[in-house]
Amino acid sequence: MQFVDETSITVEAGRGGNGCLSFRREKYVPKGGPDGGDGGHGGNVYLIGDESLNTLIDFKFQRFYKAQSGQQGQGRQMSGKAGDDLHVKVPVGTTVIDEDTLEVIADVTAEGQVVLVAQGGRRGLGNIHFKSSTNRSPRRTTPGTDGERRKLRLEMKVMADVGLLGMPNAGKSTLIRAVSAAKPKVANYPFTTLVPNLGVVKLGTHEHFVMADVPGLIEGASDGAGLGLRFLKHLTRTRLLLHVVDAAPFDESDPVVAVEAIAQELEQFSPTLAELPRWLVINKLDLLPAEEREARVADIASRLDWQGPVFRISAISSDGTGELVQAAHRWLTEQRQLENDDEEAAEREREMRRRMEAESVERVEAHQTRLRVKRGEVVEEFDDDDDDHDVEVEYTR
Repeated sequence: MQFVDETSITVEAGRGGNGCLSFRREKYVPKGGPDGGDGGHGGNVYLIGDESLNTLIDFKFQRFYKAQSGQQGQGRQMSGKAGDDLHVKVPVGTTVIDEDTLEVIADVTAEGQVVLVAQGGRRGLGNIHFKSSTNRSPRRTTPGTDGERRKLRLEMKVMADVGLLGMPNAGKSTLIRAVSAAKPKVANYPFTTLVPNLGVVKLGTHEHFVMADVPGLIEGASDGAGLGLRFLKHLTRTRLLLHVVDAAPFDESDPVVAVEAIAQELEQFSPTLAELPRWLVINKLDLLPAEEREARVADIASRLDWQGPVFRISAISSDGTGELVQAAHRWLTEQRQLENDDEEAAEREREMRRRMEAESVERVEAHQTRLRVKRGEVVEEFDDDDDDHDVEVEYTR
C-alpha cells in the first residue's frame, strides 16, 4: 500500500433549497392564500476517524468532496428534502488545517470521531411565512444560502506511544524488528528507512504499546534537509522518545556530536517537542570489545551531561532490548494512570499537544514559504506525488 501522509482537498457543503412561491388553487375554495413551502437545508461535510486506514492515498486521486444540496420548496406547504450529509473517512491521527487561515480545525485522534468541516447552506423560506393582516397574497420568498466551501490540508501523523529517533544507520529499524513483528528494510547504508514504520510491542495478553521508527535525521532536518522536516512531525504524537545512538559508527564520527545535532534539530522544529521525555539508547555495543563497552557508555553519557535513563543494547542480537521495552511500558503505564487520577496533569498533557501541533504547522508553513520565494512562484497545493511508499503495522505473536 502506498504511503501518503500529507495532501490537500477541497470540501463544499450543499446549498440550501429556495423557498417556493405558490398560492392555493382548489375548486370551491375561494381566496386560498399562499402555500409555498420552505426549501431543504444543504448537507454538511464531516470527517470521520477510521482505524482501518493508515494512509491518505485515497485523497491523492479525489481532491473535491461536495455534499448534496437541499431541494426547492413546493406548493401545498411542502418543504423540500434536506440534502444528505457527506461523511469522509480519514485515518486516525489526521490533523485538519484550513489552508487559507492555517487554523488547526481538529485533530482526529479516535476511532469514530466526527468533525464538521463544512456547514450546509440554510434553507429558503416559502411565501407562506410572509402572510400578514395587511399582505394576504405575499409574493416574497427567500433563496437558500450557499454551503460553506473550504480548502483543507490533511496531515497524517502516526499514532505511537514511543518514537525512535537518531542519525541514519543508528540501528532504529533493527531495534523495532527485534521487539515487534514489523519488518522494515535493514541494510548497511544510511537512509534505508524512507517512511515511518509502526510496530506493536506486546509484553503480555493485554499489555502492549506502539513504537514508531522514523527515518533518520541529519543536521538541518528542521529546515528541510534530508527527510527530517517531513517526518519530524510524526514524533509529536508520541509520549516518549528513544534516542538511538551508534556506539561504533563506521565512519568513526563522534556519537556525542550526533546526539547534540539531533537535539538541536528537535529544538528548532518544536521547542515543546524537545521537552518530551527522551531516553538515551546506546546501540551496537557488540561491535566493541567487551572490556571497552562500559567505558564507551560512560564517556558518552558524561560528555553529554546526560541526566535521564541510559540503556545499553545490541539490537541485532536483542541484547538489552527486553529491559528497554519493559522500562518503557512501565513508564507509559504510570503516565496514563497519573493522567487518569489527576485532571491537572491530563490538562497539561493536552496543552503540550496543542503547542506541539501549532509549532509543527508553523515550521512546515515557513519551509513551504521559503520554497515559494526561492522558486519565485506561488504554490497553491502541497505536492505529495513523490511520497508514495509502503508502510506496515504488524503485531507480534
